Amino acid sequence: MAATDDVRWWGIKDWTDLDLVRAELAAGADPNYGAFIFEKPLHTAADRGSPDVVAELARLVDDVDAEREGRTALWMAVFEGRTENARALVSAGADPWRPMMAGWSPGRLSLTGPTPDLFPLPSPEAGLSEAEAAAVAEAGRLISALGDYDHDLYDGLGLACVAGLSAAEATARLEAAPADDVDIDGLYEAWWNKPDADLIVGVTDVPGGCVIIQPWGYTPGTPGVVKRVSPGTVCYSMYDNPKGGISGYVARNSAISGWESHTAYTMPTDASAEEILAAYLYSDHPVAFCCAGAGLRLADAGPIIGADMWLRLPERDRWT
Repeated sequence: MAATDDVRWWGIKDWTDLDLVRAELAAGADPNYGAFIFEKPLHTAADRGSPDVVAELARLVDDVDAEREGRTALWMAVFEGRTENARALVSAGADPWRPMMAGWSPGRLSLTGPTPDLFPLPSPEAGLSEAEAAAVAEAGRLISALGDYDHDLYDGLGLACVAGLSAAEATARLEAAPADDVDIDGLYEAWWNKPDADLIVGVTDVPGGCVIIQPWGYTPGTPGVVKRVSPGTVCYSMYDNPKGGISGYVARNSAISGWESHTAYTMPTDASAEEILAAYLYSDHPVAFCCAGAGLRLADAGPIIGADMWLRLPERDRWT
């Protein structure tokens, strides 16, 4: 059964207030359905509620392990780092090791995060593979090296991370020329007053490939750039839009697809195991996500906030 017009829709936004939740229940709200369109109340509470609200709903639902688009409320709590909500769900009978989401049960997913001992391991076979453990270790190293993602620092950043390509090779593929005559400091301070600011990008060799940046604009993350640098390799790009939102493209041998940061709700049901792990490990770390996707092993954030060489791109349509 799904929520329909016959179901009383929940009328609250604060899922941390137990009194509000109980008032809704007393007024006829169904603990199983109707939180928001397509959402189950227990999933909503697991994602952004409080442990006491989770416990109250878990006591009343028909099935504490009911799935919504392939994931249980416990999976939601783990993905969003709501540890106490996860404990409340397990106390109510939720199964941490129920298979779902390309093999990432809530229990297996928790092994890759900050609380790997959240649930007792049922058997050694339920643990991580060597490749998964290596990905977790590299994520910890890379995120630490780059530091927390600072929206004030990176607001407006365009970035492309290219695997196995040198800065010189990227320059040639882009048909770019040295921007020796450009006042780069002036661009940092007031790019909006500078003609052709969108044509200036920085490039730096890093372990595993190169990084292309534009601290003030979207150019490195446009299809025209990522398609040109990605033949025979992979490029992960992003743009931190000052108007809100971070998104980008992944280009493999010039074939591109879009990406955006995923929440527990927006993770596609057909996502691969590798995609789910990367989305979880690099949640709120988009620069690290792009670097990891291209296999770049930066030691610090230097190549992201500055560049070894500045280039002027030729004027062309960068959106095709």
